[in-house]
Amino acid sequence: MSEAPAVPQAASADGIGLLLQAPRPRAGWRLLPARVGAMCAVELQKLRHDRTELYTRAVQPALWLLIFGQTFTRIKAIPTDGIPYIDYLAPGIIAQSAMFIAIFYGIQIIWERDAGILNKLLVTPTPRSALITGKAFAAGVKSLVQAVVVVVIAAVLGVALTWNPLKLLGVAAVVVLGSAFFSCLSMTIAGIVLSRDRLMGFGQAITMPLFFGSNALYPLSVMPGWLQAVSKVNPLSYQVDALRGLLLGTPAHLAPDFAVLLVAAGLGIAAASSLLGRLAR
Repeated sequence: MSEAPAVPQAASADGIGLLLQAPRPRAGWRLLPARVGAMCAVELQKLRHDRTELYTRAVQPALWLLIFGQTFTRIKAIPTDGIPYIDYLAPGIIAQSAMFIAIFYGIQIIWERDAGILNKLLVTPTPRSALITGKAFAAGVKSLVQAVVVVVIAAVLGVALTWNPLKLLGVAAVVVLGSAFFSCLSMTIAGIVLSRDRLMGFGQAITMPLFFGSNALYPLSVMPGWLQAVSKVNPLSYQVDALRGLLLGTPAHLAPDFAVLLVAAGLGIAAASSLLGRLAR
């Protein structure tokens, strides 16, 4: 009489089950680094294939430093605690250039909605916060490239900037965090107005008040009281303060500056994520 077939061992059955089992999709927080990396890679690919935007956007900061900076250095009308005005101005222009890139980032997400790309992204397992975070830090990478261009222009003009690698890493972090906030502000406005034309109007309406309502061009001490109050709630002021402290070695409040930029970026991501579904409808 033949023996009954042996029952497969539990371990073997478990192994086969693991082979046959479909892989589980990664949870939301695990998708975040991959999504951020993918969005940043897309931005770098765009810059590699078309550098026209990079060149044209370098014109405005160059004019600010060449004309405004050198003229007011000669006039000496703005108190800068003994620092040449063009040196004082350079960190503000770096922050301005990064903001001007990020503040119109909502136009891209509206274009993606019109092209049907946004709806395709929303049906993937990727959480909305990961999508917004990826786009926000992609804007930061784009702004970082622009910041490198401004730093090179400033160095050519003789601005005394630091070349300490650790401080330059801090500068990169400040630029990315500030750009993340302003790009999220732009995407939040896009989720409210739902139109490229309206978004461009709002973007143009808030960029110059944000710039002139900060310490990018002049210290807080020369501002009227109401403008000082505006500057104290303007994230651009904290970005400029951190950039001056890192690049020029001037007295700064790096810990509060980084804290404000981190909180602002987090709130911006939360606000833009909550309106992403409205934008896609």
